[in-house]
This record gives sequence, C-alpha cells and structure tokens, in this order.
Amino acid sequence: MAALVILLFSGKRKAGKDYVTDLIQKRLTAEICCILRLSAPLKQQYAKDHNLDYEELLGCGQYKESYRADMIRWGEMKRQQDSGFFCRLAIKHATQPIWIISDCRRMSDVQWLQEEFPDRCVCVRVEASEQTRSQRGWRFTTGKNATCDFKWPEKNLQSFST
Repeated sequence: MAALVILLFSGKRKAGKDYVTDLIQKRLTAEICCILRLSAPLKQQYAKDHNLDYEELLGCGQYKESYRADMIRWGEMKRQQDSGFFCRLAIKHATQPIWIISDCRRMSDVQWLQEEFPDRCVCVRVEASEQTRSQRGWRFTTGKNATCDFKWPEKNLQSFST
C-alpha cells in the first residue's frame, strides 16, 4: 500500500527528530503510522557489502565511528548510481497509510520521494539551539556534522523548535 501522507523530517544531530517522530507515532498509533529510517538500510547494505556487524553500525560507539567516513562516501556513491536506492529499501515493507521518515539527510532523498509520491510529502525541519543540542550530548566534529545538513526551500517546510 502506498502512503497517503509522508512526513519527511530533517534536522541537525541531537535536534530532537526521533523524539518528535516518536510522539507523532504514539499519538497516531503504529497501526496507522510507521517510522522509517533511511540510515538503517544504508548501514545494513554497507555491513553486508563490507562484511561488518550491522548491529554495531546501528549503535553510537567507536565501531560505527571508525567506519563513518567511508560509509558516508559509500552512501554518496550509491546515491549517485541510483538516487532512490536507500529510499526504496526503507519503504519496501511499509503498509501503513502514514509514513514518517525520521532522518532525511540528503536533498536527493527528498527529491526522489517527492517525485515518486507527488503531493503526499510534507517536509518538517526540527531545530534546537546549540546549547540544547550540547545538553543532549552533541559535540561538533569536523567532517561529521556538516555532511548531512541541508536547507529545504521554505515553500515546502514546516519548522518546529525543541
């Protein structure tokens, strides 16, 4: 079943995207609304292609950090070959009428979803101050924070601050 509504969430690390999307799903229920993450199929495919531990790549530890830069490069290469590669993997098993994609990090992902599902996508930007993000454990790291941020055109953006 194709979604009736797709909420595309963007925001910097530790801005509160997961918190907001979890609240929405609790309110709507899991029968009506599913949370999809583009990073999960990326990490799963990367682990498979490189013979790595997928569960460790999902975590926050040093294992993932040691592969992060190469995983980002690999993901960009895959997107250049096929801009919808990770999106298709993420939505493959979704059956609910409302999809929440909680980690839109690349404009190419947003564009693919908007082209595949015209008039169904709503872009939401979650923002938090650097002070709030720091209190949640965020620390600036060169090469880690800037790679996944983009600004959406204002015409298709709802913004919430946490």
